[in-house]
Parts: sequence; C-alpha cells; structure tokens
Amino acid sequence: MASKVVVIKTSPETVLADYRRLLHLAEYEKYISKYKDTILKLNLSWNKFFPASNTPPWQLEGVINTLLEDEFAKEKIFPVENKTVVTDPIKGAEKNLWKPILKRYGLAFIPLPEVEWTRYEFKSEFMKLNQIFPEGFEIPKLFIGKQIIHLPTVKTHGHSVTTGAIKNSFGGLLKEFRHYAHKYIHEVLVDLMLMQKELHPSIFAIMDGTVCGDGAGPRTMTPVIKNYLLASADQVAIDAVAAKMMGFDPKQIPYLR
Repeated sequence: MASKVVVIKTSPETVLADYRRLLHLAEYEKYISKYKDTILKLNLSWNKFFPASNTPPWQLEGVINTLLEDEFAKEKIFPVENKTVVTDPIKGAEKNLWKPILKRYGLAFIPLPEVEWTRYEFKSEFMKLNQIFPEGFEIPKLFIGKQIIHLPTVKTHGHSVTTGAIKNSFGGLLKEFRHYAHKYIHEVLVDLMLMQKELHPSIFAIMDGTVCGDGAGPRTMTPVIKNYLLASADQVAIDAVAAKMMGFDPKQIPYLR
C-alpha cells in the first residue's frame, strides 16, 4: 500500500486554517487518537528565533488549535523538547514564542532534561547505537506507550543532508551527548525509527515549509520562503518528499534509502 504525504500551499493570512486543512486532508485522526496521550515533539536547533531552524510558533499554534477543536483533552497533550550541547529548551521555548502559545491554550511545556529517564529493553537489532553506547542508554519514561506527533521543518543538515520527521526523534530519545552519534548519523536514524516503532502506538509528522532552510543547516542556513506545509503518517515518505522538494534525490541520502 502506497504511503500518503499531503503537501499544500499556505500564506501568512491563512496559515492556521491551512494547518487544520492539512491535518484533515492527511486523515491524521486515523493514526492519532483523541483518547490516547499525545506527545508533541517540537524541534529546537537553536535557542534564537530563526524560522526553518526551529518549529515556528504558527506551526505549533496551528496544530494545537486543530487538536483542541477536534476535542483532544488538554491534559492528554504533552509538548516536549530536549537540550543539546548548544541549546537550552527553556530559553528556546521563550525565544521561539512557544511559551505564550502554550499558555494561551492552557498547555505546559515539558523540558526533557527535567523528566525521568529510564532504560528500556528494545527487541530490535540496532545498526550502531549499541556500539556507540556500549554501556546502554536511557530514554524519557514519558515516551513509552504514547503516540507522537513530530513538528519538524523543511531544512538541510550538515551531517544527514536533510533533516525532518525521522531526525526529530534524535532530539527526543537520546540525551545531550547524542552528538557522539553524528559520525554514524544515517545508521543511527534507522535505529531511531526502530526504537519509535517499539515505543509509540502511532507516529505522525507535520512539517513546516513556510520558511525553508538552505545551505549549512541546521543553524547557519539561508532562509528561503516557500510557503508549503506537509503531513504524513509515514516518516520516511514525508522526509523523502521534502528532500525531493529541496532538490535532492532521496535514494542518494543513506538514511532514507
């Protein structure tokens, strides 16, 4: 069965309504249940406000607005983001205007360094993670058994060529020292897909391409206005479509291949 990726055009005047239209065209309710706990995995590549580098505020608002209109309970929505060696999720949430949006809709931001992390016995045979972290690694306990919606942007990346739905899990499932995995990033991204398949009953991605990131991603990019929105329940398919839109052959990008 072919995977479905929805791509629509938007504008500053219509972006919130367009996010609602995007989600319904992608039939997100087939994959994300309003009766289950839902993680909203934000994307923070830089503390500074830089469209394309991070989840822009209109993406966050468009998605939350749609979920609440579709009768998702506020207490079942968990907006999260992690730290890196160069980012702080609390500063990022403030400077990228996530905090006022979450406050307006009655939701709390959850910085992943402040939640409980635990060992999880994965059944999958990983390509590289066990070699990189031979002593094992922890994941956020919060992630276990919850469905997840990823909120990436359309942009390039210095290590993985492109970054999107699949790599957004890199910032959630591994701690701040995950940069050690950059040497084997393509294999690690495959491992992360295997991890997610075990952890989450369902996975969905909503990608913002209003401002796309070209060049040396994910922080020193050239912003390019394109005004596209993408959504899919297939993480590989949506990243492949975004890569094609950015001018790449998806089959030449190892993690997608």
